[in-house]
Amino acid sequence: MAIDYTAIGQRIKQKRVERGMTQEKLSECVGIGPSHMSHIESGTTVPSFEVFVALLNALDCSADEILCKELRTARPIVNSWLADLVSDCDPAEIKILSDTVTALKASLRKNRETE
Repeated sequence: MAIDYTAIGQRIKQKRVERGMTQEKLSECVGIGPSHMSHIESGTTVPSFEVFVALLNALDCSADEILCKELRTARPIVNSWLADLVSDCDPAEIKILSDTVTALKASLRKNRETE
């Protein structure tokens, strides 16, 4: 399966336009030149991992939104009730909740195996 960098570039451009950003503004946020940004959007240049992550952060989107045309098993966590539940938590609270849920899940599965 070949990677379609042109399609990835088009999705980056689409997100940029949706955010009301120019190529110049996005390239400034990411720390690259406008011509490099243009080449990424056209698919003629593959961004480094660091640049790709910076693009995701600047565009406020997830990697799957840029890399995938469609996902078969996507779970819309951002729109879930759990995300809403923890939206007002600070990082320390989120870590505690995450650890608690992880431990509870492991316990549930362990108990299910012994039944």
